[in-house]
Parts: sequence; structure tokens; C-alpha cells
Amino acid sequence: MICHICSKECSGFIDEKTSIEYGYCETCEYIFKSHEHHQDFSTQKERYNLHENDENDEGYQAYFQRFLDFTLPLVGKPNTALDFGCGRSSLLASLLDKEGIDCDYYDPIYHPDILSDSKKYQLIVSTEVFEHLHQPREVFESLLERLVEGGYLALQTQFHPNDIEAFKKWYYHQDPTHIVFFTAQTFRVLCEIYGCEFVGDNGKNIVVIRKYV
Repeated sequence: MICHICSKECSGFIDEKTSIEYGYCETCEYIFKSHEHHQDFSTQKERYNLHENDENDEGYQAYFQRFLDFTLPLVGKPNTALDFGCGRSSLLASLLDKEGIDCDYYDPIYHPDILSDSKKYQLIVSTEVFEHLHQPREVFESLLERLVEGGYLALQTQFHPNDIEAFKKWYYHQDPTHIVFFTAQTFRVLCEIYGCEFVGDNGKNIVVIRKYV
């Protein structure tokens, strides 16, 4: 198996409870389910439709506020932003608007037709998206192309424990739509590949990256 991120040779392991095979790259700490367990778009949408994300729910608001509390102090004062993969809700975009940041939002399922191919942003945020991606490196590159020089990319996805036996017990890969898994190291390697600055991470689930001027 070849790593989707750094193209190095990967080892593999099987989760005995599910019989799912995973690839594991020791170089960039990327883990991925074997291809036959990647779900198509319509199957993913059926599961996403079960999510009950009420924009008026205080817990849901607090969830995004924690993301912003970590991210915004690291990215200066951007004027424009994009929430990539927002789902049905535009809550995060609304919270950024309240911070004085004009935020567009896009989702391939729920808001597929409102993204300009030519517009570039000072900040792109993407929460709980990358674990669903069939081609995470290609999406990472495409998001960098949508940033202005010196712009920031802030991503949230749960970092795996980087221990195979602990991974097997980890809750996050049990969602069938979660097919690829990262640590901060994975994003550091992506930064090296694309010549970006790794600004920081929270040790749990958020990374902030800067596109070099």
C-alpha cells in the first residue's frame, strides 16, 4: 500500500472486530480504511441527514466557539473567510460574520452551487470534514489554491492515538463515513510538501496552517 499523503510505502493492519483493513504510514502517521470501505456520496448523505444540528442549541454554538477561540488568535484579522464542508448549517459562517469576517460557506451535498472558482480568501476553515475525504491531499491542495498569499487554513478533525491497538478501541473510526485519519504530524508533512508554515495545533483536533507569501 502507498500512502495517499506522502507516497511512502505503508504497513497494514486489520481490526479484528470489523475485519476492516487499514493502511498505516509511519512517516506521516496517516491511517486509512481500505478502498472497499469507502462509501459513495449517496450513502454518506443518508447518514449526514440523520445529524440534528440545531443552530439555536447552546452546546452546538459552544462547539464552534471552541474552534474559533483557538483559531482566531493565530490568524490575525482576516476580512474574508470560507467555511468548506459546512453541512446543512451555516452557523460557523454566522459566528465568523459576528467577528467582522465576511464568510462564505460551501458543502458538496447541501450547498453545492454557491462557491466561486475565482474568489480567494484570507481564511478557510473546515471542521469535521477531512476524515470523510477519499482524496485528502488533493483537497488540501485545492484549499491552498483558494487562499491569498499569506492566508490561513484551519482544520478540525480528531487526531488518532498513533498506536494501533489504541486505534482499534478508538470511537472515531467506527463511523462508517470516517475513512481517513490524521495526527498533527500528517499536516506537518503536508506543509513540507506544499511549502506552507505549520502555525500550531491544539494537541487534539485542530491545526492552523499559513500559506507562505
